[in-house]
Amino acid sequence: FQDATVISHLMALLSRSRYTQEYICQIFSHCCKGPDHQTILFNHGAVQNIAHLLVSTSYKVRMQALKCFSVLAFENPQVSMTLVNVSVDGELLPQIFVKMLQRDKPIEMQLTSAKCLTSMCRAGAIRTDDSCIVLKTLPCLVRMCSKERLLEERVEGAETLAYLIETDVELQRIASITDHLIVMLADYFKYPSSVSAITDIKRLDHDLKHAHELRQAAFKLYASLGANDEDIRKKIIETENMMDRIVNGLSESSIKVRLAAVRCLHSLSRSVQQLRTSFQDHAVWKPLMKVLQNAPNEILVVASSTLCNLLLEFSPSKEPILESGAIELLCSLTQSENLALRVNGIWALMNVAFQAEQKIKSDILRGLSTEQLFQLLSDSDVNVLMKTLGLLRNLLSTRPHIDHIMSTHGKQIMQAVTLILEGEHNIEVKEQTLCILANIADGTTAKELIMTNDDILQKIKYYMSHSNAKLQLAAMFCISNLIWNEEEGSQERQDKLRDMGIVDILHKLSQSSDPNLCDKAKTALQQYLA
Repeated sequence: FQDATVISHLMALLSRSRYTQEYICQIFSHCCKGPDHQTILFNHGAVQNIAHLLVSTSYKVRMQALKCFSVLAFENPQVSMTLVNVSVDGELLPQIFVKMLQRDKPIEMQLTSAKCLTSMCRAGAIRTDDSCIVLKTLPCLVRMCSKERLLEERVEGAETLAYLIETDVELQRIASITDHLIVMLADYFKYPSSVSAITDIKRLDHDLKHAHELRQAAFKLYASLGANDEDIRKKIIETENMMDRIVNGLSESSIKVRLAAVRCLHSLSRSVQQLRTSFQDHAVWKPLMKVLQNAPNEILVVASSTLCNLLLEFSPSKEPILESGAIELLCSLTQSENLALRVNGIWALMNVAFQAEQKIKSDILRGLSTEQLFQLLSDSDVNVLMKTLGLLRNLLSTRPHIDHIMSTHGKQIMQAVTLILEGEHNIEVKEQTLCILANIADGTTAKELIMTNDDILQKIKYYMSHSNAKLQLAAMFCISNLIWNEEEGSQERQDKLRDMGIVDILHKLSQSSDPNLCDKAKTALQQYLA
């Protein structure tokens, strides 16, 4: 790849003999590492030059050409989209690949053509409900996971299947009921088997070498299978010793197995039911917290996503996790250079703050520091910003908490709110920010921070007449909370807002065609009449 002439020279040699065909395809598939190499080969006409070799009379040439395509198309939409429309002797490539999938073909050929079709499907070149995927590729890959296959084939079959079904619910459902796949995968954890212990040293060596690859593949496939469907998750968790296997996987020496185990745990942690039962019975949070102490980023990202789920308010693990020092850990994640870790850190804190007691809220504010909160509110990533606003909104709920937090951090929070409402932000961000203001307006003493801030009052007024109904509604919540009758000082607040022209806007909105706006405006006007 260093010298561009090498590739064109090899392409020119392809037609010499069946040996040059076989070996050059082999060289290409071995040397092609990553998207840059794929593009170079693609631009040198690899697809056109190699396609006709798929119908060669020599099995070895067909096989090497097929391998070459599986390497070229892997995670590469450009190549995959091209392959769909290439035909050889009047037959389209996907049809040729499907023929190579058939049970009477050698396993190596079945697996490799399944990989080609999988790449094309993931790239969107073939639909997920196309019969060549549902009736051919998926069943072929499930067959590769069975006990009859060699360990290497079972690893490759499971990993490819995990990739094929990763983002498609329907394929996950079909795979889960094909050939008892969920039970079949449990067998992946039984190597090296005790039977082969002394009798066959060579076999033991082979089993040991593949044991962690098998576990990694099984975890990956379980993660894909359980990504969306509650019933599938239940079946996975009810498979023999599954939770123990995951817990053991979290502390394995092999980083790849650890990552796959965390992925599997993350997938299963999307289930409310399992968070309340299996996750609690097996105290999964302990090994998970351990993983979070010192792991490379790719593991940290998945582990912290899992922790977000374990910290939801209905999760029984929430308490013990917080007692083991999670807030400090999460606050440090929000300072990470890695975007996904910042998002997860703040997201988890948002979950922790939801309906939390005041002590926990104070711990979060102490752990984050005002500087860090501002840093996050000015983060260039909209996800970080939204989650930080979500955290603030959760911190500023229930009156005593609102008043307490605003008495200590009021000035800075009002400053942040002003900055965001003035900035170039999308509707969702501004809506969240107005909701935070509405929460502040619900405080007893905190209200005054809004009432004495004419700049903010003008902004609320501006959003009441905004073109977007969501922002109008959010602004109206602020006004309603400020003018509510039963509260001390409501008369003065009503008068001040009337002088600003708020009542005129409310009259206008009470004629609105939007029923939500209309109702909210009428309710607010009643406060003035009462």
